[in-house]
Amino acid sequence: MARAADFRSDTVTRPSADMLAAMVAAEVGDDVLDGDPTVARLERRVADLLGKDGAWFVPSGTMANSVAIGSWTRPGDEVICERSAHMVQWESGAAGALHGVQTTTLHAPSGQFDLAEVRRAVRLRSLHCPKTTLICVEQSFMGSGDAPGGRVVSLESLRALHAFARELSIPIHMDGARLFNAAVASGVDVREYAACADSVSVCLSKGLGCPVGSLIAGPREFLERARLLRKRLGGWMRQSGILAAAGLYALEHNVARLADDHILAKELASVLDGSGALDCTPHEVETNIVMARVVDPHSDAQRWMEHFGRHGVQVLPMNERTLRFVTHMDVSTEDVARVLVALEHRPR
Repeated sequence: MARAADFRSDTVTRPSADMLAAMVAAEVGDDVLDGDPTVARLERRVADLLGKDGAWFVPSGTMANSVAIGSWTRPGDEVICERSAHMVQWESGAAGALHGVQTTTLHAPSGQFDLAEVRRAVRLRSLHCPKTTLICVEQSFMGSGDAPGGRVVSLESLRALHAFARELSIPIHMDGARLFNAAVASGVDVREYAACADSVSVCLSKGLGCPVGSLIAGPREFLERARLLRKRLGGWMRQSGILAAAGLYALEHNVARLADDHILAKELASVLDGSGALDCTPHEVETNIVMARVVDPHSDAQRWMEHFGRHGVQVLPMNERTLRFVTHMDVSTEDVARVLVALEHRPR
């Protein structure tokens, strides 16, 4: 049976033969006891790329974000986020369950906050109010399906937000799960984006093609607290140099090629939009995420997902009316052609 064209996420990528060879050859130690040399190299590399004092290697982006929230806040505090941000929608309520904090959410369909709204959301210093202790941004911004996804939040808006937060001594955490996508799409160095936040998480297991792993980077004081939280959450691994070697390989070989995923996403968006069955905005596709809304009011995203599945194309519904397609190194123009075939045999 032919391999499915898997557009569900860029997390489905499999390590290449060269990446596997790097993993097999990795020098390892016990990272919990006396350190793993390959993990240490990866952490230094990412800290240097982001212009931060240091970084910690963790199993997932969700854990990286949770470590950041727990490091910057204390129980009873409040965090400002976009209402469809990953850490609000897709991390199982970790902020409240693990760290005892609440979120106040703002609507920013492109991921770019209105500073006036942020200012209104910051709590008064009062015994009766939670303390606003963190602002979270996402780069690139995945979105909820109600607007184009994979948007690059502009450097100018991030700088303005950072300046505002500095005035109030509120740190910013950047969920940079797809930060490298944003950098490649915009031509802005990751360090410039990272300078707009106090802590930054980056994911290796999405478009960069690693089997697992994320990093959380920031200043020294933050890293001390983050190290403790990584331990408490079970994120400190043993011979994890095997996984870190994949990350080092990806940073060396798989960043520039993200541009190919962005080109393919635009091609896919044009195919979807041209079908008349799904509504896209190809000119607004900036990175590797394409949101497609179902046109027929009598159909829905679940029905279309099942239809695509029968034609060997895997996608995910984001809500009742929207499907998400994500391009990555394991899909190609041939897979886009399979999407076209499925569209030509649309469900009745």
